[in-house]
Amino acid sequence: MPSLAAPLARTAANTGGVTLAVLVRGLAIVRHPPKPMHPHGAVRRGRLHRRGGPRSTGASFLDQPGVDEIVVRESRAVGLPSGWPDVHGLAVKVPLGAAGHADLLLSTTGAGRLTRYLLTATRAQEHGLLGTLVPFRSPSGAVVVAGRYHGPATVELVYAGPREDWQPFAELELGEREPDDPELVFDAVLHPPPGLEQYDVVRRLREPSYARARAARGAAAP
Repeated sequence: MPSLAAPLARTAANTGGVTLAVLVRGLAIVRHPPKPMHPHGAVRRGRLHRRGGPRSTGASFLDQPGVDEIVVRESRAVGLPSGWPDVHGLAVKVPLGAAGHADLLLSTTGAGRLTRYLLTATRAQEHGLLGTLVPFRSPSGAVVVAGRYHGPATVELVYAGPREDWQPFAELELGEREPDDPELVFDAVLHPPPGLEQYDVVRRLREPSYARARAARGAAAP
């Protein structure tokens, strides 16, 4: 019997990618800042403690233990007042030495095997699951990465294949919130975590919005 993993991955990538593209384009019509989505936020510094997951994915970011000094940005997609339902975001910048850095972008989504590909609105940053919305391609197949807060300063990172439950692999230890930094930018298309890639359909859907943001900042893709 042929495997359903590849069709499921393509369907998930299409569903999540289209959702993200529509939202970005809609917000870009009504506002023109360098960041059409998540225009305002707070910066936090901290550590990423990677211990590896229960199975081998072939992606070093998910499999290999280590500790990284990180910078994160917490934000709201639409920018509604605090306490109003909004799509919350958590962006994580991980240094990679001479290789530069990796950017992991998470937004509030459902937690189920289908709803993890749908954005959800919550009243607070710490409520619910924050996921990549679309799966990455790893050497072992499609994986979605997500985070869930355990208190205000700890985020457990998890991953799952298309038909898998969430598996923990790392933890974020976050410091105090600092004022937003307009120079701090994240690009999930150019800087995926080590061993993970964007599916072509996701890259095609996301790249125009990232290119517009780069142009607004006066930055060019390397």
